[in-house]
Amino acid sequence: MSRLFQPLALRGLTLPNRIAVSPMCQYQAVNGVAQDWHLVHLGGLAQGGAGLVLTEATAVVPEGRISPDDLGLWNDAQAEALGRSVRFIASQGAVPGIQLAHAGRKASNPAPWKGSGSLPAGMGGWVPVAPSALPFDAGWTAPTALDEAGIAGVIQAFVDAAHRALAAGFQVVEVHAAHGYLLHQFLSPLSNHREDGYGGGFEGRTRLLREVVAAVRDVWPGRLPLFVRLSATDWVEGGWNLDQSVALAKALSDLGVDLVDCSSGGLVPRADIPLGPGYQVPFAARIRAEAGLATGAVGLITDPEQAEAILAQGSADLVLLGRELLRDPRWPLRAAQALKAEVPWPASYARAARGSVAVR
Repeated sequence: MSRLFQPLALRGLTLPNRIAVSPMCQYQAVNGVAQDWHLVHLGGLAQGGAGLVLTEATAVVPEGRISPDDLGLWNDAQAEALGRSVRFIASQGAVPGIQLAHAGRKASNPAPWKGSGSLPAGMGGWVPVAPSALPFDAGWTAPTALDEAGIAGVIQAFVDAAHRALAAGFQVVEVHAAHGYLLHQFLSPLSNHREDGYGGGFEGRTRLLREVVAAVRDVWPGRLPLFVRLSATDWVEGGWNLDQSVALAKALSDLGVDLVDCSSGGLVPRADIPLGPGYQVPFAARIRAEAGLATGAVGLITDPEQAEAILAQGSADLVLLGRELLRDPRWPLRAAQALKAEVPWPASYARAARGSVAVR
């Protein structure tokens, strides 16, 4: 039997297969509220056969949005709007999941097709927050360094969002600590120059993520899994690296994290990243082997045989696809045919699975 189409049990939840939709920003929300776009986008991916459908990075506070067009989960209206997509995803046999996020110093940007860099206040932007008052790049707005009250507010915002995610019907929560966003900014010595208990050495720099995870795990039901997305390396000398990611993954396991979603980069502009098929898979493999924790592999995974090999070799427990699913939302169904796995198709599409040429 294909490894890719074997179920994956995590706590009291079983994913029907090992294919997950990687969180991908859509920049289509209004005041953080999901629109018809999100229903069609996420629902289509569920129809396509993915076992787990994760939303885009969903901000826990307004100033935590990457752009003004991002999803949010800081009020009940946002949770109610997301519930429509959640119900449809589940109706297709997929598991609905949500990635909770705070963009930190990389907040207040336009959607990619509208430009780049920080939005000024007159164009809907705001002053972002960060561990230290260091802008992401030249010409970007300098963030305000969080004080301890601000840090406590961030932790509470993740907790409140987790409550709303549960009420909306999500079954997986992923805490976003990658790609140069706030929790990653605290992890890396390149962006965290604090001299208090949230900075300095490894223990201080990992403290906020550990506190967020512990607080979310405390309110997220024990029967449901909790993921964390990490950038396993900054790809920059002197930055966050794989050795630290392994050590952190061990601590996260002790706090009740069930899977580490292993990505990389995003903290600094113009890092030298050796892109290539499956270039981040070794991160998932090492964290899985040394931390004893389930992992997800992501990044330029495009071919069914490639995905199958990642799992068969024991490099990861789950594969996450992003852009390939934008190109082909029914990639999982095509992969099942390529790997000779028997999977259910939506009843209305079954004639395509059979290759029938009958016309009615």
